[in-house]
Amino acid sequence: MVEELVAAGVTLVSAGAVYVMAAARVVKQYERGVVFRLGRLRDDVRGPGFTMIVPGIDKLRKVNMQIVTMPVPAQEGITRDNVTVRVDAVVYFKVTAPAEAVVRVEDYRFAVSQMAQTSLRSIIGKSDLDDLLSDREKLNQGLELMIDSPAVEWGVTIDRVEIKDVSLPETMKRSMARQAEADRERRARVINADAELQASKKLAEAAKEMSEQPAALQLRLLQTVVAVAAEKNSTLVLPFPVELLRFLEKAQQGYPAAPQGRAVAQQPVQEQLSPAEPRPDPDPEGSISRQD
Repeated sequence: MVEELVAAGVTLVSAGAVYVMAAARVVKQYERGVVFRLGRLRDDVRGPGFTMIVPGIDKLRKVNMQIVTMPVPAQEGITRDNVTVRVDAVVYFKVTAPAEAVVRVEDYRFAVSQMAQTSLRSIIGKSDLDDLLSDREKLNQGLELMIDSPAVEWGVTIDRVEIKDVSLPETMKRSMARQAEADRERRARVINADAELQASKKLAEAAKEMSEQPAALQLRLLQTVVAVAAEKNSTLVLPFPVELLRFLEKAQQGYPAAPQGRAVAQQPVQEQLSPAEPRPDPDPEGSISRQD
């Protein structure tokens, strides 16, 4: 009798151990457990830790609640300004409603991936090339809204969307490089012209100040000589003042122009004698000798 009771107890303990082993489940901290009892969803979502289900009747499905990083394959499209580009992106999302993520969509990861690819192609067709290259933050926000709208019904929240790279054809890259080079050259010429204008104004002001003080021009000339001599050259170039040339030009304009030949010395004498007076003999002694 005792042996039968011991055997029954051992059998009962063994059955209980098997039942506990079959019913015991462990949900990790970053997971949630969704329970289906005979195919029907139970309202209670199992939290992290140890939990029990009915073996053969209940089925526990674990859902990861961590943020998932999903790369979006490169999508090729034509922008609004008719440029062919290849754009790839990355999507960060997480599950906020485990029951909805399990019930409403077969595979929420695949669904989010396909929605991201479709939205990326749509963004490419609606944007210009300059927007894809320079205004990515705005495109990221638009892409996030396009993916998040249907994903909310699946119990998934889009945390962030980033456009990783924009690939351009080689011909377009060369054209953009030439455009950038031409733009830099234009800016350089404008800056150079502006500098010349400012320098000319300063030189005009300096010339005005030096014209009021002639000694300043002489001092500037001496400074130039010192600067040239500091180079230790064998040849010293001495600048000739422009004011001296102007002085000589004004002095030459004060006298009448002289005729050519021997008339240079006789012109003033002819202007002093009147027509009625006889011309004097240049050799009076010779005339006396002829009278004798």
